[in-house]
Amino acid sequence: MEILNGVCFSLAGINRTRGNKLVKVGSQPQHISCASSRTSCEYSPADRKRHERFQRPPQNVDLPEIQPKNKKKPFPVPIKKMLKESRQDKKLAQMRIEKPLEPPKNGLLVPELVPVAYEVLDNWKVLIRGVSQLLNVVTVNGCRKCPQVHVGPVGHQIQDCLGSGSQRRNSHHSWVGGSVNDVLIPIESYHLFDPFGRRVKHETRFDYDRIPAIVELCIQAGVDLPQYPSRRRTAPVRMIGKKVIDRGGFVEEPKPHRSEDSVSLLAELDTFNNRQNQSSSPSNVKELAERTLEAYLNVRRGVEQLMSKYTVKACGYCSEVHVGPWGHNVKLCGAFKHQWRDGKHGWQDAVVDEVIPPNYVWHVPDPSGPLRSKLRSFYGKAPAVVELCVQAGAEIPDEYRPMMRTDIVIPDAEEARMAA
Repeated sequence: MEILNGVCFSLAGINRTRGNKLVKVGSQPQHISCASSRTSCEYSPADRKRHERFQRPPQNVDLPEIQPKNKKKPFPVPIKKMLKESRQDKKLAQMRIEKPLEPPKNGLLVPELVPVAYEVLDNWKVLIRGVSQLLNVVTVNGCRKCPQVHVGPVGHQIQDCLGSGSQRRNSHHSWVGGSVNDVLIPIESYHLFDPFGRRVKHETRFDYDRIPAIVELCIQAGVDLPQYPSRRRTAPVRMIGKKVIDRGGFVEEPKPHRSEDSVSLLAELDTFNNRQNQSSSPSNVKELAERTLEAYLNVRRGVEQLMSKYTVKACGYCSEVHVGPWGHNVKLCGAFKHQWRDGKHGWQDAVVDEVIPPNYVWHVPDPSGPLRSKLRSFYGKAPAVVELCVQAGAEIPDEYRPMMRTDIVIPDAEEARMAA
């Protein structure tokens, strides 16, 4: 006996039709009623609302975890993928076949990313200038013993200090006035005239300038600064495996152009040269806060776009970052098990948060009130730049609302005991 029944899955209603089918039961043919299902693929209003509800951002998300110092950072690229690419490169090298390289892996620029690099550099200047001016309006406190930062008139009372002498203070922080470097953590990199040229060695590390990693990334992506010249290739680099067979020869690095304009430019690009007391108080605080917050978001988006093509390496144990196809050989890593590596860094692909550390701080609706350790599960967190701009009057970005927990009402100490 055979009965055929075609069924189609649907997100809406199901229409059933019945019919008779002639089948053979034993030795006598009989008519058997069979049901067939036919569905429509149209969205109903209820299904559309349910679909939109699932597409909304989450109401609350977990706070970022603190990376332990006695462990290596996780690889941003899966190990299986890296091993697969390594085996393919090794196979091509054994066959003496050149590795196929595309810009910028072959030393050439990506024309589509040159305007992005200029935009990132301009927004970086706006960000540094805006943060230095907002510090005259909003108070930022930093701990003298650990890298914790708090944006508010007074430091919080949460007992999570891990610095020296924290046991004598019962893990309370020792707060002092903060600066631009507490909001924008300075991440520097060696400036290279030719990223595919000679590597930076431990003995020659003082021959290279240290500039912000964002600025070095923009320079290698096509930004021309007379203070920091960079080699622009017209012929691609050729490689077999990990060996460079043709880099166009070594070109002597020209002397950088130093003048009064270059000194002023360096002050705009570096957080160390930008001082809080040198910046004037803004006239329109809210407008400045919105402009600074927009510049911060544009810098992160632009850096992420540049890092999708240009290689940036980060140490898996410390905060060192190097912009280039491979890391340097400077032996200054003092993190976990550095004795086993002779002080060398454990290079791996970097992520955006390693080039622009968010430096998360606590967020509460009323920053003037005290923050207690017992209520820390009800508090939110946000990057220090975002919290600084929000307290100055800027609107909270949608991507940071779940982490800032804006919809949670902070209870009293007695109410928190009864909370599940």
